[in-house]
Amino acid sequence: MKSITVTAEHEYQVFVGRDIVSEVLNHIVGASRIAVIHPQSMQTLAGQLVQTFVDVETISIEIPDAENAKTASVMEFCWMALGKAGFTRNDIIVSLGGGATTDLAGFVAATWLRGVRIIHVPTTLLAMVDAAVGGKTGINTGEGKNLVGAIFSPVAVVCDMNFLDSQSHEDYVGGLAEVVKCGFIRDEGILNLIESDLAGAQGPNWEHTPEIIARAIQVKADVVGNDLRETLGTSTGREILNYGHTFGHAVERIENYTWRHGNAVSVGMMFVAHLAQLAGRLDPEVAERHRRILSGVGLPVTYNRGAFEQLHDAMRIDKKSRGSKLRFIVLEHVGKPTILEGPDSALLIAAYAKLGQADVHA
Repeated sequence: MKSITVTAEHEYQVFVGRDIVSEVLNHIVGASRIAVIHPQSMQTLAGQLVQTFVDVETISIEIPDAENAKTASVMEFCWMALGKAGFTRNDIIVSLGGGATTDLAGFVAATWLRGVRIIHVPTTLLAMVDAAVGGKTGINTGEGKNLVGAIFSPVAVVCDMNFLDSQSHEDYVGGLAEVVKCGFIRDEGILNLIESDLAGAQGPNWEHTPEIIARAIQVKADVVGNDLRETLGTSTGREILNYGHTFGHAVERIENYTWRHGNAVSVGMMFVAHLAQLAGRLDPEVAERHRRILSGVGLPVTYNRGAFEQLHDAMRIDKKSRGSKLRFIVLEHVGKPTILEGPDSALLIAAYAKLGQADVHA
């Protein structure tokens, strides 16, 4: 088992390994009640987890699967369940599920009694390397994704890789987008490992899977520790973790959240690679490296199903926008992200045109 320290409002550990779900028991000291928030699809696993909590009153709160959980009505349902159980500040929430579950449960924990403890037990690759780490929580609205939320750090994150064995191939590959992102913005060693075996990297039993997961989490821990609340202004702090996300979130909205988050981020990274190259910020071979790695592990690198005007409007309400100016994280080279603010519309349209060409080699 590997342990990674995240320094936020308080220090907490992210544990990565196999057969480690029992680590949760080491972090529930002092709780009179435990609430396990989980999606319907995790009902059996939640029941097994509940059985390990002896001498503690435990309730299960079942929520919808995936992005359907991230609504104000589901938040209210969770609050009602906690209220009926008499949940106090000494008690603790355990989230069990993917990124949507950790986002929702984290926001519930942040808002109930103005903050109760939470342990995240992510069950997908995406949740392990992204959603469960860093303290960002939130729900969606009709206007966009994650526009309502809070930064609220857990007391621990337990990433038991055994859960990945039952994840679908498509969902696992989707999670790889966030791993690749960490490679491009901070740790080229991740990219080198994946490039060494593009086919092997697509499965949880690959020999290097524990390493790329741990390295991706370490990237996020380092960035979050330096800029928890994204307050560094014009410098590149926590905002670099949004590489590919401004366009990716717009795709998710246009597609009514039917796209996997990782797939949307993948085309988002490809979009900003084209954008950076066209703006003279990025060498063509690095843009091509994006296409080669992302497509090599089975992620999409093209998108032309939405009208650009729709995507442009969706990007305007992205959390990273400043006033009327769009703001993108782009690369100058691998490991050196920077900000491109207010690019000319013609540049955006040209990048989108390249994104729609299946045979384009940047």
